[in-house]
Amino acid sequence: MAEGEDLYGRCALVTGGSGGIGGAISLSLAAAGADVALTYAGHRAPAEGIADQIRALGQRALVLPADLRQPEVAAATVEATRAELGSVDVLVANAGVGQQLSWDQVEPDLWDETMAVNLRAPWLMTRAVLPDMISRGFGRILFLSSIAALNGGVIGPHYAASKAGLHGLMHHLAGRVAGNGVTVNTIAPALIAGTGFTAVNPDNPAMPVPVGRLGSADDVAAMVLAMLTNSYLTNKVITLDGGIYPD
Repeated sequence: MAEGEDLYGRCALVTGGSGGIGGAISLSLAAAGADVALTYAGHRAPAEGIADQIRALGQRALVLPADLRQPEVAAATVEATRAELGSVDVLVANAGVGQQLSWDQVEPDLWDETMAVNLRAPWLMTRAVLPDMISRGFGRILFLSSIAALNGGVIGPHYAASKAGLHGLMHHLAGRVAGNGVTVNTIAPALIAGTGFTAVNPDNPAMPVPVGRLGSADDVAAMVLAMLTNSYLTNKVITLDGGIYPD
């Protein structure tokens, strides 16, 4: 089977598609033959730029505004994708927020907002796409987590807890839908350059990266594509961190 063959003609939904990682993932999916819907929160122009590149690859693209703090938006986004591109075959829950604060600075409103975007929205989207995936006997769900889910990270307790919640959600779902041809996995990157979550000096990171450099959005996209095109991989958290976290 050629690389990405099982994504030809599929419909993918990528949240946070205007960012560096989300954009790279969206383009990798399009290069593999998928039509792509990508969401954005406050940066429409970059999302439209990614969509133009997807169309240049010969695939259909849909750009959707999505304030994932609002619970009704998740299902509405899935429905809008279904109406324009068809039922979602691949869901990549990439959108996330994470204001860097110490544990004693995180107020309840910020905690709730972080959980809403990073954990509740992926769950609500998953709930919306699973029935069609199960009925077709094919589905790929991938959550974008973080090394913070495993070691606490540096952004704050709200961020680490929200990402750790994705691991629990994945573990609950994966075994229950694997027999229906649906895989559920999580990728946990760390120290990826060009994102809002690299809380380090790229020239002198606080924790040494064994490979000697920060990761790139393309590094993440390559691993995501490998995970999405492997039908035997499910219920796994894959770390992508240059060798920082031994697993």
